Amino acid sequence: MAESREHTFTGTKGLNTVREWPHERPRYLAVLVHGYGEHIGRYEYVADRLVRHGAAVYGVDHMGHGRSEGDRVLVEDFEDVVTDVHSAEEHARAEHPGAPVVLIGHSMGGMIAARHAQRYGPRLAALVLSGPVIGVWEIVPTLLAYPEPPDTPIDPATLSRDLSVGAAYADDPLVWHGPFRRATLEAFATTLDTITKTGSLGTLPTLWVHGADDELVPLSGTRIGIEAIRGTTLTERIYAGARHEAFNETNKDEVLDDVTSFIDHTLQSIASGRSTGGSRH
Repeated sequence: MAESREHTFTGTKGLNTVREWPHERPRYLAVLVHGYGEHIGRYEYVADRLVRHGAAVYGVDHMGHGRSEGDRVLVEDFEDVVTDVHSAEEHARAEHPGAPVVLIGHSMGGMIAARHAQRYGPRLAALVLSGPVIGVWEIVPTLLAYPEPPDTPIDPATLSRDLSVGAAYADDPLVWHGPFRRATLEAFATTLDTITKTGSLGTLPTLWVHGADDELVPLSGTRIGIEAIRGTTLTERIYAGARHEAFNETNKDEVLDDVTSFIDHTLQSIASGRSTGGSRH
């Protein structure tokens, strides 16, 4: 696996930990955005593939997640999380001026990445959404119907057909295994609505990947969100039999091949735009 290092920065609600997988002369920068209750350390395999593809890779543990400060899984406003991700992106740009940036978000991280793209899209080269929580996510209104959200932990078997993924998730001390916080659910509801109302990503090249058998973030609810934000250059890949974590599935290399091919196509388009005086980053 590619070597990594960590640093911290003062985020909107305290110290955030960023992991970097460096590349001396990157073709592009990849900013990874992790999902609910997990941490960026679960993306070692993805980062390794991207480094070998020519990227310098960065990812922040969100507030209340992983090694970052904050009450566990408490997010009162996801706009703050978007701002923290943007800070990590700006750090990456400062280390590699002029390199195009690809934002890659999974699950809750897909929601954060989509909102980030709505706020900062003109500076991005491309967006990749994996099983994103956008559109309709029934778990939010269901749990908000209770005065206190019940403790209904994620079934690790729903993550991947590779059951070792779920076993590692269950044993990971940096993963949150308790109930949702009500304030976090309310923040989800607000951000889902904001994303839908803000609408199209315009010309930003976007790749959507999703497992057809995703029980945690069902395809049908996400498709409503995709239709709300889709711009002029959306590519989708739906994988038969795959569960929630496409990047950890039994066909993860196929998924990551699709991601890197999409990035290659985008970088070629950027290079062509430069030759005619245009650029996205």
